[in-house]
Amino acid sequence: MENFENRDTIAAIATPLGEGGVGIVRISGPESRDIGERIFSSAKEAFSGLKPYVLHHGWIFDNSNRILDEVLMSYMPGPASYTGEDVVEINCHGGPAVLQSILQLVLALGVRAANAGEFTLRGFLNNRLDLTQAESVAEMISAQSESGINIAGSKLQGDLQVLVQRLRERLERLRSELTAELDFPEDETDTLGNEDLGARLEEVKKEVLLLLENYDKYSCWRDGALAVLTGRVNAGKSSLLNALLGHSRAIVTSIPGTTRDYLEEKINLGGLPLRLIDTAGWREARDAIEKVGLEKLQELIQDSQLVCLVFDLSIDEPGELKDLALKLGSDKVLGVGNKADLAFAPEHFGRWLSDHGFEWVALSAKSGKGMDDLHRALGQRLVGNSSEPAQGELVPNIRQRDLLLKTRQELDSLQAELGEDLPFDILEMRLQQICNLLGEITGDISSDDILERIFSRFCIGK
Repeated sequence: MENFENRDTIAAIATPLGEGGVGIVRISGPESRDIGERIFSSAKEAFSGLKPYVLHHGWIFDNSNRILDEVLMSYMPGPASYTGEDVVEINCHGGPAVLQSILQLVLALGVRAANAGEFTLRGFLNNRLDLTQAESVAEMISAQSESGINIAGSKLQGDLQVLVQRLRERLERLRSELTAELDFPEDETDTLGNEDLGARLEEVKKEVLLLLENYDKYSCWRDGALAVLTGRVNAGKSSLLNALLGHSRAIVTSIPGTTRDYLEEKINLGGLPLRLIDTAGWREARDAIEKVGLEKLQELIQDSQLVCLVFDLSIDEPGELKDLALKLGSDKVLGVGNKADLAFAPEHFGRWLSDHGFEWVALSAKSGKGMDDLHRALGQRLVGNSSEPAQGELVPNIRQRDLLLKTRQELDSLQAELGEDLPFDILEMRLQQICNLLGEITGDISSDDILERIFSRFCIGK
């Protein structure tokens, strides 16, 4: 972010671009009320200015005194606003031209265009929300399922902040006790023994491990999973994609190699957001285009949670699919035998998969036979027996997970060193490091570059 001082007034369109019934232009900063009143003409003759938390009906006029739109305008004084400072929101019609015209009118009065995520950043800097709540705003916006909404909602309420702060407070109490023993070694007070210290560290670590376990169990329900459809040309990958989607998305012909690039679509698999990618057929590249497509396929396979190796049950499969399966391993590969409506070849690839410990299902993308088996196999492989997260379940995001991993490692190291009779000042320093890691999760300890990386991922207007 260019400006962390949050002294100027900023504005942006706060609703997605595109046609819609309603759109919002948001203004935040010390001049927001004045700017709003300068461009607004109330429908009430007795209008005496924008009153807090009231929807005012009227019109927006441009510099030539032409009506831009009929609007509802609201004013929310700080600190009781989203950003913690004075905020004006203009509810207008949601056409792109209308929204842009009103925004340009506001900017022409000296207001600065907001950076990505700057409204939420100001809310964080003005102590309206902590960093976990700020991140949950972005998670709520990008949620692809009801589970994703529930996960973001728990953190938006501050539940993760409360838990992390409680853990940090426990460690801070330990630090204070160690400091007291350092400062007053001759006082007749109970000495903090290694056994007591270790037990109290273990209580904190259990909470950290539970959060890490929730990430492993539930992150797919929030972020979605990636499954790649690959296999030899003309095995029916595009037909399978269409069958999973329930409509024709990929071109299907009898000509081998119809798909030369890749297609990506999303489906909801029993509440689980799933990205499906139909890729170019697995064969020796015949030209530069296919070479680029196959290189991209390698990248997608690397990033995916599951590779669906699609093969034709009616023919013998060549050796390169065997090499690919062995390279990826049974944990990442699910065999999908297509064209089960045709006669099975006596030595089809599925037999080899079974003999080498790979799971596979037989189906017909054309008739729909076996598609339910594929849905069950996909769900089992991606989330196992893990049910959707319960309401209120706390699931860290990747940044939070990484900091929790470092916290667990520091706790493990500290517990291992307790038997070495380390001086209390060394133990106190190690506890301070752990407290700092937890402080980074909530934003109590953060640098400008970390904040910029986080908030720059937000959309403009939030």
